[in-house]
Amino acid sequence: MADKQKITREEALAYHLDPRPGKIDINASTPMATQRDLSLAYSPGVAVPCEVIAETPETAYDYTTKGNMVAVISNGTAVLGLGNLGALASKPVMEGKAVLFKRFADVNSIDIELDTEDVDEFVNAVRLMGPSFGGINLEDIKAPECFMIEQRLKEVMDIPVFHDDQHGTAVICAAGLINALHLSGKKIEDCRIVLNGAGAAGIACIELLKAMGARHENCIVCDTKGVIYQGRTEGMNQWKSGHAVATDLRTLEEAMDGADVFLGVSVKGAVTPEMVKSMADNPVIFAMANPDPEITPEEAQAVRADAIVATGRSDYPNQVNNVLGFPYLFRGALDVHARAINDEMKIACARALAELAREDVPDEVAMAYGRKLSFGRDYIIPTPFDPRLIYTIPPAVAQAGMDTGAARRPIIDLDTYAKDLQARMDPTSSIMQGLYARARNAQARMIFAEGDDPRVLRAAVAYQRQGLGRALVVGRDADVAEKLEAAGLADAARELEIVNAANTRHLETYKEFLYTRLQRKGYDRQDIHRLAARDRHVFAASMLAHGHGDGLVTGATRKSAQILEMIGNVFDAKAEDGAVGVTALLHSGRIVLIGDTLVHEWPSDQDLALIAERGAQVARGLGLEPRVAFVSFSTFGYPVSERAEKMHQAPRVLDQKGVDFEYDGEMTVDVALNPALRELYPFNRLSGPANILVVPARHSASISVKLMQEMAGATVLGPILTGLDRPVQIASTISTSNDILNMAVMAACEIGQV
Repeated sequence: MADKQKITREEALAYHLDPRPGKIDINASTPMATQRDLSLAYSPGVAVPCEVIAETPETAYDYTTKGNMVAVISNGTAVLGLGNLGALASKPVMEGKAVLFKRFADVNSIDIELDTEDVDEFVNAVRLMGPSFGGINLEDIKAPECFMIEQRLKEVMDIPVFHDDQHGTAVICAAGLINALHLSGKKIEDCRIVLNGAGAAGIACIELLKAMGARHENCIVCDTKGVIYQGRTEGMNQWKSGHAVATDLRTLEEAMDGADVFLGVSVKGAVTPEMVKSMADNPVIFAMANPDPEITPEEAQAVRADAIVATGRSDYPNQVNNVLGFPYLFRGALDVHARAINDEMKIACARALAELAREDVPDEVAMAYGRKLSFGRDYIIPTPFDPRLIYTIPPAVAQAGMDTGAARRPIIDLDTYAKDLQARMDPTSSIMQGLYARARNAQARMIFAEGDDPRVLRAAVAYQRQGLGRALVVGRDADVAEKLEAAGLADAARELEIVNAANTRHLETYKEFLYTRLQRKGYDRQDIHRLAARDRHVFAASMLAHGHGDGLVTGATRKSAQILEMIGNVFDAKAEDGAVGVTALLHSGRIVLIGDTLVHEWPSDQDLALIAERGAQVARGLGLEPRVAFVSFSTFGYPVSERAEKMHQAPRVLDQKGVDFEYDGEMTVDVALNPALRELYPFNRLSGPANILVVPARHSASISVKLMQEMAGATVLGPILTGLDRPVQIASTISTSNDILNMAVMAACEIGQV
């Protein structure tokens, strides 16, 4: 188990402040450049869809964003585990929920905070906003008001109303329980189930399990006052009363004796090892209290090796995570224009999740988590970043909606629907998440060469506090401490390992190594001393060369060409050594690699082939299947130009090498990226849009990258230095702390290493 990640107040506030306050922007999805565009978007053109919708209301799903828009609504009376913070203080959470809708299921979402604790006022406000949205996600509303609000809104609204604190937890819990019982050879109708925690999530969990076949008399619900039994009056309400049973049991400890299943949505430490010991054979324990479970997996399995344990924590196996449910439930419901999300749709979601966990796990998921995942006691619930979720769960939900009459507009071809879902998702987030998971598994000692730069220091602190590994910062102790304090990270000075020529015992070793490499290149021993002791890039590279760190990230304070020259004193990093710089551009849900952006000034056809090979290597490291295009201003020989000839010849070099990836050229960049244009050349060898562009020279690579960065707002990773025998990554001088952290993660994953 990885250590729990540490996030400071300063880091959390900085994340929500930069680069702009909050986490959400709104972008136009139609052209807005000309007067004609504006006339169509607003007056007079907008009158036409208004008239159509007035005549036929269901066409609002065709002419507006209603069909892909969810409102995340709260009054802030139960914010996370913080209690009643009020409507305004809940806004960061609701913005976060809106972001998750977009990230995981491409559902547009807006947060709305209602400043009232009056149920009638809340219900009326939401009801009146109904025409704006395709669904309502209620969030962080305290019990029992949340039950009243949801029920009344369901009665008066004709769109899905879903309180995720209740039903999101219930759906994922149900999915995990299906598989846990499958492994233990038990049936839900025969199981004795104990629930501890009779709030919103707990009540929803037990109700959904009963809808799936659990027997009322076999389900014991407990709260802070013990077992909820028939005749109890203390601390009761109508929702608890609905789950009271005729029993002599009065305490959680008594209820646990002989139980098959424990569900906890209560507090840390509520379950003792003795309670677990008293459970039936092959007990199922879902200790879902956050941030600390009712009992840890280690504690439970120490007394019951046969136990199947799930928690709400990401650092344990079997995480019960709501993000596996609500985005995909709404995606499926919205796409059939559902009137509601009913029990059948929730059960369909749970069953689809359970079935997905039993399938073979794709290599990219296993690679992301740093271990092979296969169905069993430690893998009963899919991981949140499984790319199959988006095209597996919504079709199951949509089908259930159609079968139960909740759908207004059925989907005729579910196979095509699944393919459409797969195509619309942004792969970049999954790739980055996978890299971070791999880095966390690698636990690399990362050398940050420029400890005098606050961005580098913030990245180093984040690297270590996110549990990615050990951060080694090259700098002077006093200077690093001062800059950390100015950044609001004074406590981090004790956490980081600060290294410099004055405090290392390896300086003489580094100098001897450098003298051996450089003595025939005009360097005397005094030159070597200055290099090793005064140039932090050479010093940091020497650390890496001698195994005193596992990776190196630098480049924030000096131009990449200068950095490469200094690193070349320690490593063979020139064009003739096989080094190549590849830059990743992330934009509008696409990833394109461009090479060479760092090393080769004017590459030959042989060099271009090597750049293609290095690019394919980086692509595979990122989880992409390489498709290389050699790009120029000509396409397959026209117009004829001596300048384009080497781009024409480079694929032939790869033909001779017999490489195992797709490639073709020369072609213009629009042919390489646009499927419609590529169809004009049916003889081309690419099966899809190119994701690696090999350009004629370093200047064209630089122009391409910087143009995309400045004009299109593309995220830039790199240049990723490949061809070295140790992982070195060079950030740019305009990098943010997050960019530098990403480069450190790339180094930890050894992206580009031979």
